[in-house]
Amino acid sequence: MSDSNNYTLKLETKANKADKQAVEDGLLAYNLRFVPDPDFKELNIFIRDKAGNIAGGLLGATYWGWLYVSILWVGDHVQGRGFGSQLMTMAETEARKRGCRHVHLDTLDFQALPFYEKLGYTIFGELDDLPPGHKRYFLQKSLGVTDA
Repeated sequence: MSDSNNYTLKLETKANKADKQAVEDGLLAYNLRFVPDPDFKELNIFIRDKAGNIAGGLLGATYWGWLYVSILWVGDHVQGRGFGSQLMTMAETEARKRGCRHVHLDTLDFQALPFYEKLGYTIFGELDDLPPGHKRYFLQKSLGVTDA
């Protein structure tokens, strides 16, 4: 039987990188008992002006045959020029090269739901009142990759 008196719980709003990495590594070790290595790779694409300043971008990662888009942002001054669609196309193309079959992401009701739906994404979940007074949508898309 475990002695819980030998352990403490501590809330840390600014945890150090090594401590967070220890938790991630622990979860990965647990997961690997059941599923293959996720082969996690970052996938980041940036829109830059001629001076190298960031005007938008896509932050994500690939793992277990999926692309996860965590952030897609196009600055107000470059919106309406097709950059959002280009970012998504580039990310999906790279994901296919990495062997991904699907994409998942989320968006808020005041962000880009119609944009993603136009690109073929479908809603698989919703959370009401996140943030308060709004809705968060979870979307997915098949990349059309099949076994050869």
